Amino acid sequence: MNYNYSIRALILCIMVVSGISATAQIDLPAPSPLGTVAQRIGFADVSISYSRPSAKGRTVYGDLVPFNKVWRTGANAATKITFTENAKINGKDIKAGEYSIFTVPAKDSWVIAFNSDLKASASTYKEENDVLRIVVDVKPVNDLVETLTFNFTNLKTGEATVELVWEKTAVQFTIVTEVDAVVMGKIKTQTAGVSPSVYFASARYYYDTNRDLTQALEWINLAFAAQEPTFWMLRQKALIQAGLKDYKGAIATAELSSKKALEAKNDDYVKMNTTSIEEWKKMK
Repeated sequence: MNYNYSIRALILCIMVVSGISATAQIDLPAPSPLGTVAQRIGFADVSISYSRPSAKGRTVYGDLVPFNKVWRTGANAATKITFTENAKINGKDIKAGEYSIFTVPAKDSWVIAFNSDLKASASTYKEENDVLRIVVDVKPVNDLVETLTFNFTNLKTGEATVELVWEKTAVQFTIVTEVDAVVMGKIKTQTAGVSPSVYFASARYYYDTNRDLTQALEWINLAFAAQEPTFWMLRQKALIQAGLKDYKGAIATAELSSKKALEAKNDDYVKMNTTSIEEWKKMK
């Protein structure tokens, strides 16, 4: 038997088998698929990226996820949270950036840690890399939540609640971003002889945030002096006048708003103005 021929045949056979093995792999869906949830909070974009395990009939907390041990807060790699602006979490400062989220679940409360090491796992996690740690209460859930889920709830101006829920357990923390100082800064720099839309937006913000309504009225009048007001702009002026207890003026402005709303076939504003006028007549 030719020895060299046998060696070559063996090498060829190995190459063929290896090629079949490499090309025969099947891409299967991940048991804990990656999920991302995002929310604009004030001027900041906040997103959470995490792998989503399911209970599959198992007891999750105290068993699959042991109590009083560091958890990567999901499957596979640690969960990540990203902030495009500085924020506060449960009243504590956190800078813009990306962080891993590690938790230490317990029966009645959890530690939630925001960690600067994005590649850390439960076994390599180091507390000294935490940029923020909070303790939150456990909230029981009546209905079974099969798959680990992060939600943004209770949305307000510059504020939202992040809820983590799985099985029959939920924990929450609150994110607050700076809105007021940013808006007030823009108002101060942009209301010096500028467009009617800026005057109007500034007046509306002052009304919405319970500020100096005399200043708000001045700004909205400047807006009206520069352009013909729409029915919804007139509605805003009426609200400011009522806030200043000028109910007679508010009624007159609301009546004009209703007239223009009728012309525009906007029944919602007609109804809102009618309701307000009835209330303000009682206060004259």
